[in-house]
Amino acid sequence: MANILVVDDELGIRDLLSEILNDEGHTVELAQNAAQARTARATARPDLVLLDIWMPDTDGVTLLKEWSSTGQLTMPVIMMSGHATIETAVEATKIGAQSFLEKPITLQKLLKSVEAALTRESAGGNGPVLRPKPGPGYVSPPAVMAELTVEAAMTGGQTIPAPVEMGPQARQVFELDKPLRDARDEFEKSYFEFHLAKEGGSMTRVAEKTGLERTHLYRKLKQLGVDLSRGKRTGA
Repeated sequence: MANILVVDDELGIRDLLSEILNDEGHTVELAQNAAQARTARATARPDLVLLDIWMPDTDGVTLLKEWSSTGQLTMPVIMMSGHATIETAVEATKIGAQSFLEKPITLQKLLKSVEAALTRESAGGNGPVLRPKPGPGYVSPPAVMAELTVEAAMTGGQTIPAPVEMGPQARQVFELDKPLRDARDEFEKSYFEFHLAKEGGSMTRVAEKTGLERTHLYRKLKQLGVDLSRGKRTGA
């Protein structure tokens, strides 16, 4: 798993991202402004940075530019904002940002973006993908320009592919010649063990998949005797 630095002046965003990423097995460092981010960058050596664009002291794009100009942009950076413009996104991409998350950040997009950034980093990638420039006289189709979003501007119009999900067999055989309560408990235990294994032990993902609130889910798993360490991913 990775060491991830989250830089955002909003306490709620920091807490939410920290909870989700910790649940995925990552180590999370938090910074609420550029000054703290500089210190964390120097001491924690993050594998990935989630960087808010709009902050009260120094904005994220300025900090990104500072890291780039001083040779400190050695890790992938994902920009975050609820009101960034396409111009800002393009500027951040040119400086070296890898992708963009638009607030409010959904769980699915967060996990896909983080996984894509870390996968690319482990493969030796650095910085955004460079694409060949169109030849002379090229004109972008109006329809494409009309649909351009901040996220598309920072990803070259590509969507982040979903990770391939691998898990145990979804179909199982149950013994029905037993009391209803026993049969139901057996099914529910297998059901939750299947989803825990499929989601790598992530309580956040299982709660989202099964439609249960996390606290209720945790109590349910304890009641059924489900091994909560089963399927949990281990860090290198």
